[in-house]
Amino acid sequence: MDSETQTLIEQSLRDHAVVLFMKGTRRAPQCGFSARVVQILDSLLPDYQTLNVLSDPRLRDGIKEFSSWPTIPQLYVQGEFVGGCDIVSELFESGELEQKLGVQAEPVAPPSIVVTERAGEALAAALEGTQEVIRLEVSPGFEHSLSIGPEQRGDVIVNAGKVRVALDRLSAGRAEGVSIDYVETPQGPAFRIDNPNEPAKVQPLSARELKQKLDAGDALALIDVRTQGERNIASIPGSELLTAEVAAQLEERSRDDVLVFYCHHGMRSRQAAEQFLSQGFKRVYNVTGGIDAWSQDVDPTTPRY
Repeated sequence: MDSETQTLIEQSLRDHAVVLFMKGTRRAPQCGFSARVVQILDSLLPDYQTLNVLSDPRLRDGIKEFSSWPTIPQLYVQGEFVGGCDIVSELFESGELEQKLGVQAEPVAPPSIVVTERAGEALAAALEGTQEVIRLEVSPGFEHSLSIGPEQRGDVIVNAGKVRVALDRLSAGRAEGVSIDYVETPQGPAFRIDNPNEPAKVQPLSARELKQKLDAGDALALIDVRTQGERNIASIPGSELLTAEVAAQLEERSRDDVLVFYCHHGMRSRQAAEQFLSQGFKRVYNVTGGIDAWSQDVDPTTPRY
């Protein structure tokens, strides 16, 4: 390790009580492990120092040499190396991390979770003969996972009908009002988790589903994000091209209005849909496969290109 990098590391540890060497920044982590540690620290501290090892290969290699630890992220408290993502997570769940940081964490109240009768029966059957619990994890992006495992220290436990549901503390903070059902799908029975805390997302819409909505007279704005040249070749009836004027008109609409976007194969339209989602629209759809899927699945007279 060169002297400049060592000086940077040592100076950072002297100047800041809590330092996280990570991939990306606090507001934009660039790996899941770094994001996990940031979530934990954000739940406990208003401020701490981060250094992005991706900004300088010398720093990335230097901190590994400095700590004799091969992976990133790395957390330091009062100049002492604490560990990486797994160790920080374990300390957080056990309550020891708060002691190291010198903070008092607020207790996490068990969230209200509804398990339908059918889901409860299926979950109870899966637990039969074990001493384990149903584990529910809710990621920062609101991906949900159900599994069976032992109760762990620091778990938040919810008695939900016939089963006990265990959540880690971060998941518990995202799970208020969650409902778990057991439903039939084309692939067979599956658990469905609905979370009212989940932010709005762009929803996929197949060409056939779009046709059903149009035939039913559903109120929606159907927006074509392709070029005028492509639109001259083929278009879906009832749609309008996304021009600057149309975009301005859409921005004036109620955020509860339904917006449906399509392009050639569904990539450009998804980007456009994400932009309008960021403006506060809640019911935004992207036509999966675009007008090409419309031609193949709905109207074969629509030219393909």
